[in-house]
Amino acid sequence: MSTIVSVKNLYKNFKEIKAVNDLSFSVEQGQIYGFLGQNGAGKSTTIRMLLTLIKPTSGVIEIFGLNLQKHRKEVLRQIGAIIERPDLYKYLTALENLRIFAAMSGVKVSEKKLLDQLAMVGLAERAHSKVKTYSQGMKQRLGIATALVHDPQLVILDEPTNGLDPQGIADVRNLILQLSKEMNKTLLISSHLLSEVELIADSMIIIDKGEKIVEGKVNDLFDPAETIIELKTIDDESMYEKLTQSSLESFVHGKRNDCILLKLHRQQVPDAIKQLVNMDVPILSFHSKHSLEDYFLSLTTGSQHVEALKN
Repeated sequence: MSTIVSVKNLYKNFKEIKAVNDLSFSVEQGQIYGFLGQNGAGKSTTIRMLLTLIKPTSGVIEIFGLNLQKHRKEVLRQIGAIIERPDLYKYLTALENLRIFAAMSGVKVSEKKLLDQLAMVGLAERAHSKVKTYSQGMKQRLGIATALVHDPQLVILDEPTNGLDPQGIADVRNLILQLSKEMNKTLLISSHLLSEVELIADSMIIIDKGEKIVEGKVNDLFDPAETIIELKTIDDESMYEKLTQSSLESFVHGKRNDCILLKLHRQQVPDAIKQLVNMDVPILSFHSKHSLEDYFLSLTTGSQHVEALKN
């Protein structure tokens, strides 16, 4: 399996602000790669550097084995992308939009192929409807079709489900899976909706404040046998110190939202409860958490992350 995207020691500074700080990651051919982080973590800035919309302060980006700065045009011909919401011509039809984007890409595409692309994204029956009559989910799917009009190897989607209702989110999710499994596209998906990425990604990176926190295959990082426990006591400060000096020390994973976090194997939960009782820990609540969102929150700190994930 060849490496499609290789990012090494990438920095982007806006005066005194470090938007991206020593970021390195790689995307392998055929993967759906989740690029995760709260709003403002540096995801969109990184994607704009991958698309040469802004220049890095320093670092190296290679795509398809080519240095992006030296082979910009050659690389970009093989990339399709949407940054946030697609930029469409609302007073033209979906088919007319595809014709324009095909011409802008410099490729000759038959009418049949354009109609086939609209069918692929579920818009065949609305091919001749003006885009201004489309729902936001339909516009998002049409945007993806425009990104595919020149048959790129790599597809980059920045927050593709942002602002969509549950049905729109499901439609885009299924389309992403179709592009990967049936069309063998490599996809880099930026999102703060962790529950969605959990359903589709092969590998992922989590970034926070422009820095990489963790990267790897979802199955390796997200062990279904492990669970995060939120423990609330009468006095979390003193109980946290007590636990870090007890036999449960290796399970103590930090604090969040006025709770003590414990990370342990599911089979260890009953024994941990017994130990807490034997230590006379005044328990107010004991909640088991298990999802990619909980994994993300266990790696980051601060209430701002929780708010970003709820939006």
